Amino acid sequence: MKRLSLSQAAAALGLFLAVAACALAQAGRGEGRLTGKVVAEEGTPLAGAEIKITSPRHESLVFEARTDEKGEWVILGLGTGTWRVEARAEGYVGGFQDVNVRQMERNPDVDFILKKAKPSEESAIEDESSFALFEQGNALFAEKKFDEAIAAFRRFLEANPKAYQIHFNIGNALKEKGALAEAREEYELVMTAIKDETEDLQGNELAAKTLAASGETYLKENDIEAAQECFKKSVEIYSKDESLAYNVGEIYFSEGRIDEARAYFEIASQIKPDWSKPYLKLGYVHLNKGDLDKARENLKKFLELDPESPEAGTVRNIIDYIDRQKK
Repeated sequence: MKRLSLSQAAAALGLFLAVAACALAQAGRGEGRLTGKVVAEEGTPLAGAEIKITSPRHESLVFEARTDEKGEWVILGLGTGTWRVEARAEGYVGGFQDVNVRQMERNPDVDFILKKAKPSEESAIEDESSFALFEQGNALFAEKKFDEAIAAFRRFLEANPKAYQIHFNIGNALKEKGALAEAREEYELVMTAIKDETEDLQGNELAAKTLAASGETYLKENDIEAAQECFKKSVEIYSKDESLAYNVGEIYFSEGRIDEARAYFEIASQIKPDWSKPYLKLGYVHLNKGDLDKARENLKKFLELDPESPEAGTVRNIIDYIDRQKK
């Protein structure tokens, strides 16, 4: 196994930065298409369900649609990257999924199975007219106006005190502005409310995402042990969500904790072996570690799965570079 020298690694990482720049250029609007279906637990299509697609990384773009009589929906014009898809239907508990959108090919369907709301859940939003505050908070968050977003979310919560899920949004805004301890207090309110509803957290997506968000706050404080405990519990609770494991890997990677990032990118690739993104990031991980063979192996896998990706050209250049170093 050949390893890169310091100067060679720097050159390879220069190519990595070019990839990142290319990815950012693709953010926002594009030709990406998402489709899906919303059904009730018994399989009945839910007509008229609201679909909303947003992403803080794509400024304040919002895409919306409603399901037809078959419960099906379609949204066009999405740029490359990770988007949040939310589904809501009257009388049902809403849900959301974080999905990776690609251009030039069909993206996997984003389907929802919504549970009938219990009386306590159905009455969580007591003032429907206040829902505009929730939408306003999301828009402000996307614009990185975190204090204003928090104020809007808190006004919504005042009108709907049973809607404990809003504490997750408040926590995220506090986390982004650097108020890490305060963010954890909000996340703890979410976890307490979830535990009051159910003793078994297994399969609870909100609990998993809340734990992952808490882990991120600990990581930013360099409390590695606490962060790892949160991330571990998060993935264990929602072990079939490749996006969750991938996002944890991204958090570690952005903090320069390469070995931990590698572990979660590998989990994501195991959950969904035909998803290209984890292999791309594993390629970068092994480039950082100077491991040419494993970097090439993962980058080749990425190209096999997504040859038309916007990053494909730069990835081929990296592979050519590696091949030249091995001669």
